[in-house]
Amino acid sequence: MMKGIREKYNAAFTEEAYRQLLADLNEDLENKIAFRIAETPVFIDEDFKNKLIAAGNDLVKTVLRADFKQLTERAIPEVWRAAHETAHPHFLTFDFAVCRGADGELVPKLIELQGFPSLYGFQAELAAQFQKRFPVTRGLSPYFQNGDEQTYFDLLRRTILGNHQSDEVILLDINAREQKTAVDFYITARHLGIAIVSLEELRQHGDQFYYIKDGAEHPVHRIYNRLIFDEVENKEEAFSQIPDLLNSDQVEWVTHPNWFYRISKYTMPFLKSAFVPQTMFLSDVEAIPADLQNYVLKPLFSFAGQGVIIDVSEADIKAIKDPANWILQEKVNYEPVVKAPDGEVKCEIRLMYVWPDGDAEPTLAINLARLSRGKMIGVRYNKDFDWVGGTVCLF
Repeated sequence: MMKGIREKYNAAFTEEAYRQLLADLNEDLENKIAFRIAETPVFIDEDFKNKLIAAGNDLVKTVLRADFKQLTERAIPEVWRAAHETAHPHFLTFDFAVCRGADGELVPKLIELQGFPSLYGFQAELAAQFQKRFPVTRGLSPYFQNGDEQTYFDLLRRTILGNHQSDEVILLDINAREQKTAVDFYITARHLGIAIVSLEELRQHGDQFYYIKDGAEHPVHRIYNRLIFDEVENKEEAFSQIPDLLNSDQVEWVTHPNWFYRISKYTMPFLKSAFVPQTMFLSDVEAIPADLQNYVLKPLFSFAGQGVIIDVSEADIKAIKDPANWILQEKVNYEPVVKAPDGEVKCEIRLMYVWPDGDAEPTLAINLARLSRGKMIGVRYNKDFDWVGGTVCLF
């Protein structure tokens, strides 16, 4: 979208520099990065950056509503409801498709949102590696607040550590070192000095939690939560050694598990913005739209695009047994805007907010982008393509 820099980048691009970038990102990792890194950043001009900020501000207004928790209470599955919920989430992410508006101008349109952390460590590293290997990108920034990497990680440290020492804070996930996002875990741990702990490694003595490092027990007072509870196949087995984790008042969650459900597809029907496609709970749809080709059908409680019906039929809608757990959403048409050497590529941009304790509102800090040539954004729709995958926007 910054034509001059795009032309210079494409002219200077070499496969060797790209391979070196990937080697740098994979250096010292136990397992190589499990997702594809695109060959290019996305270059965002001031006009579109301001549209992204305005779109994010509209969504934040809904999260700040006094009745937001009341609106989203049904979103939390009782089996995973955790006690001692925080007043606000510590992280917000909003995914926008880059589209062409009726006026011919580019516009962001909301796809999904989450009250859950994303690749906050990795995106900073990815931007730095692009700037190292492709000099034309130097002088641009992935940060919204006109800060630098140090300022950004200071904000992240304040959010994740709170008032605790780094050895009292852990990054928690199921089989943490085997996750596709493990590279982000290692970068975050390196910057903040926290331990990466798998759920099965967490231990409990009485009402206290701890982990073992270098043969010594370390108390856990705060959890940087990367655990998606719906991915726990057997709750009883997974929590057999730590039965009180969800109800404990001895640990602080960053971010609290309930926010993962509150800020999700469930939230979309409550959002009012020019940047949000019309979205309805299927149970509230009184008459099936005649132009179903302009809608998609999404299950509320699924992830990574699973269960989404793109080409919706009346029969699909009538076959849904639990319409209260589905949304009917106006279809968003991605505009190919990133110029690759052999054509143009579609783009999705994630705004990533950080919300430390004590701050009145979240801070829009960094971003993530995904490039696609397939029907949908995602690995399964982009096999065997190049100039697709995860990347970062630079301003």
